Amino acid sequence: MKRKVIPFKIPKSNKEFVRFQVDAAKYFYDKLHQHPEWQLTLIKKGKGHLMVGDYLGRFEPGDMFLFSANMPHVFRSDPEFFDLTSDKFSLGFSLYFDFQVLGKSLLEVEEFSGLLQWKQHTKGCFRVVGETKSKILDSLNDIGEKEGLKRILLALQILNYLQKREDMLLLNKLIPYKDYSETEGKRMGRVMSYILSESRQNISLQEVADIGNLSKEAFCRFFKERTGKTFTEFLTQVRIHQSCQLLQDSDLSVSQIAFQCGFQNLSYFNRAFKKVQGETPKEYRSKLL
Repeated sequence: MKRKVIPFKIPKSNKEFVRFQVDAAKYFYDKLHQHPEWQLTLIKKGKGHLMVGDYLGRFEPGDMFLFSANMPHVFRSDPEFFDLTSDKFSLGFSLYFDFQVLGKSLLEVEEFSGLLQWKQHTKGCFRVVGETKSKILDSLNDIGEKEGLKRILLALQILNYLQKREDMLLLNKLIPYKDYSETEGKRMGRVMSYILSESRQNISLQEVADIGNLSKEAFCRFFKERTGKTFTEFLTQVRIHQSCQLLQDSDLSVSQIAFQCGFQNLSYFNRAFKKVQGETPKEYRSKLL
């Protein structure tokens, strides 16, 4: 029986190869989801965590990401963006490519052979950098105003830029071999939302297992299979990324940041930080300064 993906539909017609979408709101769509369209996203405003497969990292203004088809992902904005009294705002530009619309016959045209080969061998989430990013930035500013053949030609030009592999940094090492079922997707979405929103508190394994409606043993297997990490490893990584942001944006001391991010022990925070970042919190802050 065919498995259902996490329910998320790109608002478009059934015969649209490329869609340009502007996401403007307090915070980005915060549910773990996947869709058959390829997605290219530029972060214009907003900060937070990007979670895709076994990758957990920060996103900030100016970042550009490419997701191949059916890659479960979520842009989780930082807590302050959910505060309705704040002036924080998020803005993103996205292109969605629906290769299924082109049909098998068109993709088999000789001129499309390079694109087809790239599509077949490219899987995962990538950070787009360098010259490729610069060229795409110019195209993104124009594509929203293009229609018909002009939009398709510009979209194909962007896809051609993305084939420059040295400017495509693969972020996730764990590539899902199957789609999430709808139940799995909803469960993982609830768990991730809870961890990312409550990470500064003392979260127990039993709490997140209850959120997933699983026993602790079943939850540990479920979580490790889908993230490549144990719950403790993932939670620690979330807290370290949050501490990096505070080390960069605040004048709080290292010990204050450690406790604010959920670490109960300063020496453990220092060890965990060095393990994840390859340097101590003080070295990280000094480098920024």
